[in-house]
Amino acid sequence: MIIHNANNFRTEFHPRLSSFQIGFGNQLLTIGSCFSENIGLRLQQNKFEVLVNPFGTVYNPISIFKLLGADSLDDSKFVEVGGQWYHLDFHSQFTGRDKKTLETLLELKLKEVSAYLTQAQTVFVTLGTAYIYEWLENLEIVANCHKIPQKQFSKRLLSLEEMKESFERVKVNLIKVNPALQFVFTVSPVRHIKDGIVENQLSKSLLRVLCHELSQGGQVSYFPAYEIMMDDLRDYRFYKTDMIHPSEMAEDYLWDKFQLTYMSDQTRKVLNEWGKIQAALSHRPFNPESENHQKFLKDQDKKLDVFSEYFDIEEERMLLKKQMI
Repeated sequence: MIIHNANNFRTEFHPRLSSFQIGFGNQLLTIGSCFSENIGLRLQQNKFEVLVNPFGTVYNPISIFKLLGADSLDDSKFVEVGGQWYHLDFHSQFTGRDKKTLETLLELKLKEVSAYLTQAQTVFVTLGTAYIYEWLENLEIVANCHKIPQKQFSKRLLSLEEMKESFERVKVNLIKVNPALQFVFTVSPVRHIKDGIVENQLSKSLLRVLCHELSQGGQVSYFPAYEIMMDDLRDYRFYKTDMIHPSEMAEDYLWDKFQLTYMSDQTRKVLNEWGKIQAALSHRPFNPESENHQKFLKDQDKKLDVFSEYFDIEEERMLLKKQMI
């Protein structure tokens, strides 16, 4: 739904309410580019059970889908760069001083994610770019070049069909073990300017068509973060100083729209009250031992009881206890 208010000089966009909702008892997973990490961390900070970008930041659809469905490692993609070992299907945060150490780390990560997906309710996928790099050594698509010289890779644009086929294969296998699993796709609102202005728009348009076509099948839907950023917030004041990434204000706005789309009134009410508790807990008193502050701590401790039926509050309770005399 679109609301135009001439006094605000902007067009506000309200996404449709989702056919399913997420709650504190659901297991969620985010994967993909920076927006997945941002939403995932917001969910995590607000006590949702969520696995946030377990493979690190991944931008292209083929690599994202491959990681979602992976149960083994491609041995040919281990590389040594500057005395450290990396894998071309994974982010640079996964590294080891030798191949065996890295292999063990990655196998454990794949098993963790695979087990989590058997119980998860929703996977939030953010697609960053339709451009990919292929390693010339075997023409395999890579998720990360790990600062290997660019001459060892070729760059190209993915086709709609190969992206669709890649996801459908993964979807079939995941739904076999978790029939109720939902997928929510988003096109990243972060512009890939390094590809070029024209090229970025071409890439994003392909990703948007992909999301539309995938959402015509069951258990796949779309959250319009890209459209909200490009049309509702179409002003550079909503960007960080790099003029590429959404500002904190824009991230807050997108988070609000996300809540309205996927959370019930009751869940949002709990989140609103929990925000007040978080603000109170982050307060730094001038005199921690004063009678007023000690009373304040006890009051906050009592308020925590209300939230115990929704999520674990032991961490916050311990934080308060440490400050009490």
